Amino acid sequence: MTRHLLSLAAHLIGNAIGLLLAMLLLEGFSIDLLSFIVVVAVFTVIEVIASPLLTKLSAHKIPAMQGGVALVTTFVGLLVTDMLVAGLTIGGIANLLAATLLVWLGALAAGIFLPMFVFKELKNSPKN
Repeated sequence: MTRHLLSLAAHLIGNAIGLLLAMLLLEGFSIDLLSFIVVVAVFTVIEVIASPLLTKLSAHKIPAMQGGVALVTTFVGLLVTDMLVAGLTIGGIANLLAATLLVWLGALAAGIFLPMFVFKELKNSPKN
């Protein structure tokens, strides 16, 4: 697998973990079981598109936002995914804000630990 595919897999898994965390901890935040893969995929695509745009915007127009681009990207990703996919229910603004933090934390933790443990093994495994 190439480095880009590993990076994409880590991003998808990290977002899935973050969304599961929000689903387990927030009452009113739910994802239909059958829609879970679609929600993760759409959310990840939105984040991948929004992140460079928000980074560029923050560098030129709002420099104070640079430190929080990942949180803003997660917020925008959740909001747009909720509008596009019927299987995601956020359950209000308080849940949206809490889910933003939980999804970001879950994805951050997965982004740190997956490459250290899981993808290191995949990279060193013999080719079939």
